Amino acid sequence: MQPNSLRLFRLLGIIEGTSLIVLLFIAMPLKYMADLPEVVTVVGSLHGFFFVLYILMIAFLTFKIRWAFKWVFSSVLVAFIPFGNYVLDYKLQRSYLR
Repeated sequence: MQPNSLRLFRLLGIIEGTSLIVLLFIAMPLKYMADLPEVVTVVGSLHGFFFVLYILMIAFLTFKIRWAFKWVFSSVLVAFIPFGNYVLDYKLQRSYLR
């Protein structure tokens, strides 16, 4: 069984990863192709908020459940890679549900 904080982290990771995908693949094309820079302002602000929460949650988990360095490093790394959070979520689910 997963600790509640790990479940919350996984949910936050999916939200943060989805906001990155929306920013890169929807908002940015709308900015340059449809001349709608406001979309990037809104989505970028939301993504920034979720990114900060995600990083704070990584720090919290590091101390709360004594996360191994590989999880901390990979969690920070995947925040910058589109679809990376989905891969991390899959690996976390496999690792902690055994």
